[in-house]
Amino acid sequence: MVNSSESPQNKRPKREGISNVFITSSALLVALIVLAVAAPSWTEHAFIAAQSQIVDSASWFYVLVVASIAIALIYFAASSLSDIRLGPDDSRPDYSYPTWFSMLFSAGIGIGLLFFGVAEPVMHYLMPPVGTPETIEAAEQALEITFFHWGLHAWGIYALVGLALAYFGYRHNLPFTLRSTLYPVLGNRIYGPIGDSVDIFAIIGTVLGVATSLGFGVAQINAGLHYLFDVPNSVSIQAGIIVAVTILATASVLSGLNRGIRILSQVNMSLAVLLLILVFTTGETVHLMQTLMQNIGIYLSGVVGKTFDLYAYAPNDWIGGWTLFYWGWWISWSPFVGMFIAKISRGRTIREFILGVILIPVGFTFTWMTVFGNSAINLIREHGQSLSGAVLENNAIALFKFLEYFPMTEVVSLIAILMIVIFFVTSADSGALVVNMLAAKGNENNPVWQRIYWSFSIGLVAMILLFAGGLKSLQTATIISALPFSFVLLLIVISLMKSLNTEKLKRESMLNTMNTTPHDQDMDWRERINRLNTTNSPNEVRSFIREVGVPALQELHDAFDEQSVDSEISIEEDAVTLAVKLDDGTSFAYQLKLREVDHHLDALTDSEVSTARCEVYLREGFQHYDIMGYSEQQIIKDMLNHCEKHGYFVHLARKH
Repeated sequence: MVNSSESPQNKRPKREGISNVFITSSALLVALIVLAVAAPSWTEHAFIAAQSQIVDSASWFYVLVVASIAIALIYFAASSLSDIRLGPDDSRPDYSYPTWFSMLFSAGIGIGLLFFGVAEPVMHYLMPPVGTPETIEAAEQALEITFFHWGLHAWGIYALVGLALAYFGYRHNLPFTLRSTLYPVLGNRIYGPIGDSVDIFAIIGTVLGVATSLGFGVAQINAGLHYLFDVPNSVSIQAGIIVAVTILATASVLSGLNRGIRILSQVNMSLAVLLLILVFTTGETVHLMQTLMQNIGIYLSGVVGKTFDLYAYAPNDWIGGWTLFYWGWWISWSPFVGMFIAKISRGRTIREFILGVILIPVGFTFTWMTVFGNSAINLIREHGQSLSGAVLENNAIALFKFLEYFPMTEVVSLIAILMIVIFFVTSADSGALVVNMLAAKGNENNPVWQRIYWSFSIGLVAMILLFAGGLKSLQTATIISALPFSFVLLLIVISLMKSLNTEKLKRESMLNTMNTTPHDQDMDWRERINRLNTTNSPNEVRSFIREVGVPALQELHDAFDEQSVDSEISIEEDAVTLAVKLDDGTSFAYQLKLREVDHHLDALTDSEVSTARCEVYLREGFQHYDIMGYSEQQIIKDMLNHCEKHGYFVHLARKH
């Protein structure tokens, strides 16, 4: 199990040059592409046969995995440990809520809303799994199924992977790769071939998933350009679109998270809200509000039954073509989307992360699907429009045919095309960012050419398969890859359970041992009053660390050496750290560190001033008390108290 005092951060291998993960994953991708290009028909037939076998034999397992993830997330969000931060205790989020939500959508299922917002509800209405098509019951069922496929379960899969990556990466300082989520189960074996295999698998799934989506998605961009400007529908045009998207994605990758992806995400979210409002206000607004409430009610009342429904008593092919297809797609995309979500979620609590990642995007998705889906179904039912034929003939053109029935069709269609392009750019650049980190074993300081390499690789794979006709087979292969990765997801659930149980033991040890900050009792009470109204400059804190903190920890270091206890002291300009290697193989580190804060003197005055403090910093984060003015002996006592707490925690952990 992992805990904040024994995270194996010092055991990470040095990552210099090209990693074996980079080489192996590149070679396997080339082999898969060659197979798909050289024998597209045979490859497609083989993959479809494998998918059919999975549907027939392992559909129950997909359902079990998805249901287990949902139950685990409910537990994590409701647990007493849900206030744990994804990072040190004093960390705070890097992004505001609006920016965070925008980036979630851009890397998650934003493009799907445009492609399937009209098409999927209409298709379920025209061809329901059970019942009579084109009836009121079919309309209700169509939106219930659409909500089910795009709702809590889809974002729950992403949330699990993202939570594990952020928790182990930011709180326990493990490498920011998928292998780290399995540390409580595998231990240091994550640094060997098993860990490499997990990351290689995630890289292949991400590249193929983004590439196939890019390849199929250009069809919608091409369809929109043909609809508006009579641009030919051709492979060469679509290849040009892939080149343009790849160049834009590469530029965004090089600009980093805080510029390219963040800005594009905010722009696209604004356009999405604008398009949603336009369709909502110019359509049948009251009817849409009514159907939204009813759709949510139908979904919530039937979500448990839908979760476990395998149509076992009335077998049909529908579940394999829809529900299991979606579960496989979300699972195969979870390393990519999960890692991106984790990268932008440092500092949030577990509860905040789960609720934010699931409820807010799901709420927007339900609103979008209702506005576009119910409007399309209503056009077919009440006005006899020919939209159904367009949907069945070509999903890519469905959105633009739908927009014909609303004001400013050309302008709105142009906005929709722009949104699709931006969604593809943000998916491609965030995909390249994630793959680059996985290939470098979590090292973010890798050469620029590696980021460019993965960005262009995704575009190149999509283009080659587009010309060779192998996109369909690779999409099927991506879905098939979800089966073995489902086992990894279950191991991630176990890893989080084990590590959070360790956090619980840590809290218990802190509550059941002596208080860490009683050294004020050794002070004269007048001196304690003086400290309440004292501010310090950064230089004064640095002097205190150098003149009092360093000698105190040096004395402890010497004492540990006399007892043959392995310890190490490190001195920096603003901090001094004493790390002790314990007999059980764990390590404990105590640091005195300068921290500048806005200090509110509520005990004596209502004024608020800035001050510098010398705070104790453990691997959980700052301990939120100032030791300025302590003597060397008081600092020594403080360090030993923390060390004793750690010892009690290790004792509890062994018992469990």
